[in-house]
Amino acid sequence: MKILLLTPQLPYPPRQGTTIRNYNLIRELAQRHTIDLLTFLAPGDTLDANSPLHGLCRHIGALPQPVRSSAQRALDTLRSPLPDMGLRLQSAPMHALVQRWVQTNQYELVQIEGIEMAQYGLRAVGKVDDKLTPNYSRGRQADQAQMVARPILVFDDHNCEYLLQKRNALTDLSLPRRWAAAAYSLVQWQKLVRYEAHICRQADVVLAVSDADKAALAHLAPSQPITVVSNGIRVREYQETPSSTPQAGVSGRFNLVFTGKMDYRPNIDAVLWFGRQVLPLIQARTPEVCFQIVGMNPHSRLDVLRANPAIEIVGAVAEAQPYIQNAAVYVIPMRVGGGTRFKALEAMACARPIVSTTLGVEGIPVRDGQELLLADSPQAFADAVVRLLDDAQSGATVNRQLGEQARRFVENQYDWAQIMPHLEQAYATARADRG
Repeated sequence: MKILLLTPQLPYPPRQGTTIRNYNLIRELAQRHTIDLLTFLAPGDTLDANSPLHGLCRHIGALPQPVRSSAQRALDTLRSPLPDMGLRLQSAPMHALVQRWVQTNQYELVQIEGIEMAQYGLRAVGKVDDKLTPNYSRGRQADQAQMVARPILVFDDHNCEYLLQKRNALTDLSLPRRWAAAAYSLVQWQKLVRYEAHICRQADVVLAVSDADKAALAHLAPSQPITVVSNGIRVREYQETPSSTPQAGVSGRFNLVFTGKMDYRPNIDAVLWFGRQVLPLIQARTPEVCFQIVGMNPHSRLDVLRANPAIEIVGAVAEAQPYIQNAAVYVIPMRVGGGTRFKALEAMACARPIVSTTLGVEGIPVRDGQELLLADSPQAFADAVVRLLDDAQSGATVNRQLGEQARRFVENQYDWAQIMPHLEQAYATARADRG
């Protein structure tokens, strides 16, 4: 098929969850289909001439991300029926570019990667609700009149967004200093229920990244079939054993590692909770630890952690894999969020011992004590980490067994070779329904 993919940011280099998923989808789909890509460029990003995207995509169009001021976001929160995510990448030039490509290339399928790009996919196939789609000069009838044949519309919902904002709101309500953020999330939660439901009902194919997200989306669109196409990795690209050279700047003997985009609210909450409530309990029993926070765009809220010399805010790195490989314990202290977490899949592919909250691996059918250890309270989390650190010092086999079983788990269930047939079947069903 000829497929147009719409992504909110350049898929390469794949440095965080959205780009990892999008790049791998392109890499896999390009083996069997013709792929065109329209995307936004974040500040500082460039589409390099040597990018592997050129070898995977027939055509690539990239426009700078639009800029919205804080004042405009606040005004939109008060006045617009659309959620913030529906307006975040609103761009008249991108609308024009999408329309031109759809009208001239006769795509069989248009795939929206994430809710931020939904406005473009909906207008591209003529499924516009004036109340829930940004209003540009070209109206709905004009869009439909110039369309040769309506492409299949696929909505790939990277997170169940209304559920994420609900969890953000309920978490922040427990902290008086976070009540403003809680109020924002409460408003967004209600707007997203309506907007996400509208997109799901209008799409021909809806993709969720986990069974948990599928169930949550089914509440919004009960009659819409939803296909689970989980996040995945190419397991063979991950080493099973730590590299021989530890990362520079490590201040402790045992590295506790967390990776993720560090301006993302669930990740911020996770490392603050771990650094403030869990790490001191670990240090009291195992002082020689260093908690490494690895990921781009560290938020200013993390500055309070810098006073602890055992915490290292690494920031952006070319590759997170060496840090994961050198982790004595990889930690996933998530209390908010959804989807299928790449961080868990990558750590398991590296055969590292993992301690996670239950929510941190929601949607991944792992078993406590088999592929990793689960703990949800500060004391239980600290106990699990110390248990694994003690194992590393004593030469026992718990760490190795957990790592080996985790590696086999992702090989069997989360390699892209196992995942892509589900997506291809969803495409085939949609084509058959068209007759």
